[in-house]
Amino acid sequence: MAEASDALAPRDEEIDPHFEPVIKLTEQVETKTNEEDEDVLFKMRAKLFRFETSNSEWKERGTGDVRLLAHKDTKKVRLVMRRDKTLKVCANHSITADMKLQPNIGSDRSWVWKVAADYSESPPTSETLAIRFANAENAAQFKEAFEQAQKTNAGIPASSAEDETKVSTETSEEPAETTETAKEAAEEPTAAEKEEAKEDAKEE
Repeated sequence: MAEASDALAPRDEEIDPHFEPVIKLTEQVETKTNEEDEDVLFKMRAKLFRFETSNSEWKERGTGDVRLLAHKDTKKVRLVMRRDKTLKVCANHSITADMKLQPNIGSDRSWVWKVAADYSESPPTSETLAIRFANAENAAQFKEAFEQAQKTNAGIPASSAEDETKVSTETSEEPAETTETAKEAAEEPTAAEKEEAKEDAKEE
């Protein structure tokens, strides 16, 4: 029994075996975030919450860097936030003029606002979000950058995509009218058919 106890007792020198990997990964896989064409206007660490309407409770969505990104071509600004470590998107929406940052009750370092379409999930959902910063100064900087982004987006004309959709809708209605016109024209006898009908009447 003494020998068994000695075998289980810790030793001064433990052997730590080291094995070299059989295959070494030398190539790095490039991952795209769809943020390559955007400039970072604002970046600050915060914690994000969403309001769960089913039980009227605030649910934590994640902690990470909240950023305001401006597209290099269109200059349109959106809000994007990713969770630490996993980098999973927990907020992704355009900043519109109708959004209003409201102070959270009893806190000078958090804001609440409503989003008509948040694209962090598929399909996009309407959300009430709240964000909390480390201190009141950081919260004030976020509010200033957020409202500046609203002014920037308000000055940008309607996107070409919306114009294309409108043109496409108008164009899709025109063939229906053309079809009706063609139908009416097909029912009306041509000049040659009228002459042929007159000849038949004379022979009778």
